[in-house]
Amino acid sequence: MTGLTSDFLKLLKERGYIHQCTDIEALDKKTSSATISGYIGFDATADSLHVGNLVGIMMLRRLQQTGHKPIVLMGGGTTKVGDPSGKDDTRQLLSDEQIASNISSIKTIFGNFLTFGDGKQDATMVNNADWLDSLGYIPFLREVGRHFTINRMLSFDSVKLRLEREQPLTFLEFNYMIMQGYDFVELHKRFGCTLQMGGSDQWGNIVNGVELGRRMRELELFGLTTPLITTASGAKMGKTAAGAVWLKQERLKPYDYWQFWRNTEDADVGRFLKLFTDVSLDEIAKLEKLRDAEINEAKKILAFEATKLAHGEAAAQLAADTAKDTFEGGSGKGANLPVFEFSNANPPAVIDAVLALGFAASRGEAKRLIEQGGLKLNDQLVTSLTATITAKDLDQDGVARLSAGKKRHALAKAV
Repeated sequence: MTGLTSDFLKLLKERGYIHQCTDIEALDKKTSSATISGYIGFDATADSLHVGNLVGIMMLRRLQQTGHKPIVLMGGGTTKVGDPSGKDDTRQLLSDEQIASNISSIKTIFGNFLTFGDGKQDATMVNNADWLDSLGYIPFLREVGRHFTINRMLSFDSVKLRLEREQPLTFLEFNYMIMQGYDFVELHKRFGCTLQMGGSDQWGNIVNGVELGRRMRELELFGLTTPLITTASGAKMGKTAAGAVWLKQERLKPYDYWQFWRNTEDADVGRFLKLFTDVSLDEIAKLEKLRDAEINEAKKILAFEATKLAHGEAAAQLAADTAKDTFEGGSGKGANLPVFEFSNANPPAVIDAVLALGFAASRGEAKRLIEQGGLKLNDQLVTSLTATITAKDLDQDGVARLSAGKKRHALAKAV
């Protein structure tokens, strides 16, 4: 990977995005001499994407920042099949109406990261249901299926791992890799697309598409993957005790999103600044040198810049101001902290408030939080599993403060 000349690949290398590439020298030459289009596919299994999808979204952003055209491929068709990659169980099948609703909801996320329009470098969003839904089964098998051998398909991790664990793999899911490969050929036909990107778990599927293009139409296509993003402690990126870190504020408030990034492990700050923000590499180099308590300033910059991309500068500033009020000598009752509301006539169990606020994902986890001394009510340790929030816990405004650990805070308010 030495001697890269294209702005696109140099940027990806400097910021840590590149894991594998089918022919990086040829791709470098192509992206140095012409504007290309590249895509990443996103299945519509929920009404929001999450932080686990963010590195892919940022790859499309980097593609556009260096003068190329990003294509967002929504899997309206492939969502009906289900990607077996990394899954032990068959994905629940969604109705056409559910998938369409999810796609409509997800669309708004990309507008925060990409510039859409009709220009040569403007992003575009397409739906693979536009071609997959109308395929004739037998013609598709004859034209496309004959290029895939069962021997090769069984060798891919998405299939092999499921079979090794003796978990069922449906014939429907087995077709997923054929459809994803065909997407690449179709996107080249419609948009001249020559690059597919994705996470390292998609390498086999991406290579399938590259090879299918060569076999069907003698196309020169390229595949590029990012490394699996984990934290310094080895945890999967984007997973918390409360569940997925969603990118839509209807699913996760900007303040909680800000807090997720603020809680980044010290060893990950520089890497995450490179991957998930537009902060310059020179500035990141300075921030990476901070140690001990000073590293918290770098974490605040990471939180602000990541939240600004996902939710806008105003939301990021509001989250930063709320955190400052909460943690740095303010009232401790930031107006924009998460709020659990309850009837004053019906005092709630503290465990119910913990669950509602997302401090824990289950009652068992909430109990462990209390048993391990991790929960405070008005800065006093909660020791009883049956504790309730009563009138004596509320201040003159009818508010109490709940804290899980040192970094997660919320308000309980009587209404």
